[in-house]
Amino acid sequence: MRRAGRDLARPSDPRTTAWWRDAVCYEVFVRSFADFDGDGVGDLEGIRGRLGYLDLLGVSAVRLTPFYLSPMADDGYDIAGPRAVDPVLGNLDTVGSLVAEAHAAGLRVVIDLVANHTSDKHTWFADALAAAPGSPERGRYHFLDGRGENGELPPNDWRADDGGPAWSRAADGQWYLHLFGPGTPDLNWADPEVHADFERTLRFWLDRGVDGVHLAAASGMAKTPGLPDVELSGADPRFDADGVHDIHQKIRKVLDTYPHAVYVGEPATTDEARFARYVRPDELHLAVDPRLAHTPFDADALQASIERGLDTVARTGSPPAWALAGHDLPRLETRYGGGERGLNRARAMALVLLGLPGAVSLYNGEELGLTGAPTRAPIPWEGNTPPYGFSALPGAWESIPAAWAPFTVEAQLEDEASTLSLYRRALELRRDHPAFEGEELEWYGAPPGCFAYRRSPGGLICALNTSAAPVPVPRGDVLLASAALVEGRLAADAAAWLWLAP
Repeated sequence: MRRAGRDLARPSDPRTTAWWRDAVCYEVFVRSFADFDGDGVGDLEGIRGRLGYLDLLGVSAVRLTPFYLSPMADDGYDIAGPRAVDPVLGNLDTVGSLVAEAHAAGLRVVIDLVANHTSDKHTWFADALAAAPGSPERGRYHFLDGRGENGELPPNDWRADDGGPAWSRAADGQWYLHLFGPGTPDLNWADPEVHADFERTLRFWLDRGVDGVHLAAASGMAKTPGLPDVELSGADPRFDADGVHDIHQKIRKVLDTYPHAVYVGEPATTDEARFARYVRPDELHLAVDPRLAHTPFDADALQASIERGLDTVARTGSPPAWALAGHDLPRLETRYGGGERGLNRARAMALVLLGLPGAVSLYNGEELGLTGAPTRAPIPWEGNTPPYGFSALPGAWESIPAAWAPFTVEAQLEDEASTLSLYRRALELRRDHPAFEGEELEWYGAPPGCFAYRRSPGGLICALNTSAAPVPVPRGDVLLASAALVEGRLAADAAAWLWLAP
């Protein structure tokens, strides 16, 4: 199905020949993918041992969630040592071997990094707590005096991303900002040392061969000057402040010294004009549009979301970047209604997603049709009972649903009707079939509750039926369908790929 060891020559012009423009990047939640050393926690050696599966699946890149030194208050996104590997997950030699073997299998490697905050166990933050107000150590973060007669009130009315307080008080009475919880104090990017240290981190990993960076909280880092109260601001002063673009430009200058590398983020804004600013030529290469993942299973709503995504980046020179799933969202089957209906809809949306022009992000387990809300639960590989080959231990760091026996890789691999087989065939066609050529998209007329788009000039047609009854399919040769056609008609809650040769 797949040609191992494909050419990984690094392009000299990343804007025109870059590998990432139509890549399918598979997000691996490191602690939940595969446990090599038998301690119940997924690790880098476990991923290394499963590279053959990713090659068989047919993705073009793998994205690793944080594997750095961390107290794990936020599953690794609270980083205490950004240039050190958490010993529970591996070491620098493991990273080197993983990158080298991924490249040998034709896979690029993208890593998650966090620029908005550190762990409260980072040496910088320990130094800040020990230093006096106004000191250089505190200048790396946002430490402010409180309001009220004795400074007993937080500096402003901001809330953290989880709805809790965005400020905590230090022992000497000052308050520090933490938009993602008290264990992750926000960095102050106005301090030159913050940028210099992040540049060291970027170069540390890029020099070790990684192929790009996915930046968490890409619309953070800069806050509205003066940190005004939310209720007095015309927009959310915590995120998407104008100053964030200066920071992205500084980061991009570093990335541009590694022409093979991609810079990716997920800006937290639904404003098209503001979103487009993130993919100007000197900022992100790719900005993953979050709206499609939050769109209900309705043809009109989905068409509108796709059109907005295409229009947003149309004049930027950047390709669109799409995703339906991720480590912070419930599984697709659950979000689309649960049970057989939810799974059918998730399979249909796989074809909608993978048929679109641009880059695509998949989340580990999406290709298995996994169910339920525990998105970070370990991947089921084989067997009939948990942990399904994930670990030699009978348990794992996160519980695995007992109902996942039919969803293991082993159970689905040779079943041509399985969700895994659907993804494998879809990825093979996307990679090799001429129908997928071109970045233009046009819409066909379709029955109520349906849509059909056509890629140009390749000729791929993707038809989606979100209505309750079978509908006629457009003219063309059927390449793949998420459910069997019913007397030549597309079933409810299904999608199909067809081809009209140009």
